[in-house]
Amino acid sequence: MNLAAFMRHAALAEPEREAVCVGNSCWATYGTLGARTAAIASALRARGCAPGTCVGIAMTNCPQFFETLFGAWHAGLVAVPINAKLHPSEFAYILDHSGARICLVTPDLVEGIAPLAEDIDTLDAVVSVDDPDYEAMATGPGMDMAAAAPTDPAWLFYTSGTTGRPKGATLTHRVLMAMTMAYFADIDHVEPGDALVQAAPVSHGSGLYSLSHVARMGVNVIPESGHFDPDEIFSIVNARRGSSFFAAPTMITRLMNASGAGDLNLANLKTITYGGGPMYVSDLRRALEMWGPRLYQLFAQGEAPMTVTGLSKRHHAMVDHPRYDDWLASVGFPRTGVEVRVVDENDADLPPGEPGEIIARGDIVMAGYWRNPQATAETLRGGWLHMGDAGTLDETGFITLKDRIKDMIISGGSNIYPREIEEVLLRHEAVLETSVVGRPHPDWGEEVVAFVVEREGMRVEDAALDRLCLDHIARFKRPRCYVRIDSLPKNNYGKVLKTALREQLAAEGGHS
Repeated sequence: MNLAAFMRHAALAEPEREAVCVGNSCWATYGTLGARTAAIASALRARGCAPGTCVGIAMTNCPQFFETLFGAWHAGLVAVPINAKLHPSEFAYILDHSGARICLVTPDLVEGIAPLAEDIDTLDAVVSVDDPDYEAMATGPGMDMAAAAPTDPAWLFYTSGTTGRPKGATLTHRVLMAMTMAYFADIDHVEPGDALVQAAPVSHGSGLYSLSHVARMGVNVIPESGHFDPDEIFSIVNARRGSSFFAAPTMITRLMNASGAGDLNLANLKTITYGGGPMYVSDLRRALEMWGPRLYQLFAQGEAPMTVTGLSKRHHAMVDHPRYDDWLASVGFPRTGVEVRVVDENDADLPPGEPGEIIARGDIVMAGYWRNPQATAETLRGGWLHMGDAGTLDETGFITLKDRIKDMIISGGSNIYPREIEEVLLRHEAVLETSVVGRPHPDWGEEVVAFVVEREGMRVEDAALDRLCLDHIARFKRPRCYVRIDSLPKNNYGKVLKTALREQLAAEGGHS
C-alpha cells in the first residue's frame, strides 16, 4: 500500500501531462517527476536512510516539495514535513524528536537549519534544493519502489504546539489512503488536469490534499510568490479549469476583501475547501453570495487529517431548507468511513443537543504520537480519538462545534462557549474580528472578556455591543469587558492564539 504508487501510476499512464506548475508555467510533467522521485529515493537510500528512517522536509511552498515527499515514500522512508515559519529552536526540536537522518530545505531556511547538523546526533546532512548536490540526487539513477505495509508510518504531522511542545501524529499509509479516498467520496471527483492551487502551506493540510490530485493525475500549482497572495490566487484560478484550493477561514476573509474578488472566473472555480478554525456564519454567507455553492467545510485535526466531519457543497446550496441556518453553523456530519460521538467525561454518549467532547474512530485516525506512549494512551483511550473539541450532536447526525474544551469559560457554575458570543459580535458592521476569553474573577470563577478589532475608519461603543449581545444571547454570557486591539495574535496557520490574549489580560492587572 505504498502511497508512492500514486506517482508511479501517473508517470506510467500519462507521462506528458503537467504534474507541477509554478504559476502558469509547467515545472515538471508526470514522466519527469516520476523519474526524479525514484532518483531521490535511490539517493536517500545511498545516504544511509534505511526503510523506516525519517526525512525532514522544511520548505516554503515550492515544486520540489512533491518530489521529496513521494521520493521518501518511494524509498520506504517516513516524511516529516515542517512548517517553514517555525523558529530554529522549533526546527531543532522536531528534527531531533523525529530522529531525522537528513533534512531537505529551501534556500531561505538554510541559515537557520544547516547548523543543526552539528547539534543533533541523528541528523547527518541538511541539503538545500538550490544546491548542486540536490540536483544530483534528483537526476541520478532511480530505484524500484519499496514495499510498504498499511501500518507503516508515512507522514509525521507535528501539531502546532500552541499549548506546549508539538506532538508528532503518526500518519500511516492506510491513514492517508483513507483520507484520499474520502476526498473522492465526499468532496470532489478529480479529473486529469484539474488544478489544486497551493494557497496554504504544503507542510500541512494543503500538502495532504495534493495526494488526491496526484492519484488522479491532476496538477499541483505553486504560486510564483511562494506565499498566499489573493490577487495571485485569482490569477491562477482564472487561467486554469477545474481549480480548487484549501484555505483557512482567515484566508477566505482576505480573499473576499481583495480587490479582485468580484472578477474571479467562476467557470474555472471548482471547490474551496475550508477548515482549521471557526468560519463565522456571517463570513460564510458573504462567501456564498460572492462565489456560489462551491465551498466544502471540513472539521478535523492533524491526528485525523482533513477527515472527520464535513458540510457538503450540496448542503451549502440548499438555501430553502428549514434547517439551512443550523447547517451553516455546524461542521456537517461524519465523513465516509468515520464514526463520530459526543461524550461526557466518562466517555458515555450524551443525548442530542447536550455539549460534550467530540471523539472519532476509523481508518483515518493516527496510529499514535511518535515516541510519546503516554499522550497516545490518553488521546486514543478506548480506541477512539479524543479531539479536545466541545460540540453537540443533533438527531440527524450533524455536529456543531462549541469550542476547544480548554477555551470554555466557566462563570458562576455555567459553561460559556466563546464562539457563540463571537458569532453575535461579528454581526456588528464595525467589528472586523473578535475573540472571547475568560478572565479570573474572585466571585464567579471567570468572567467574559471580548477582544475586538474594529474595521478601518469605524468605531463601535461598548453600549452598542452590549445591546447586540442582550438581543441574541443570555445576559450571563455578555462580555463584562471589551478590549480594542489592532489585530488578533495568530499562529502560522491563522488560528487565534487565545493563550496570548489571556496572558495579555494577566499582565494588565488580573480581574476587574
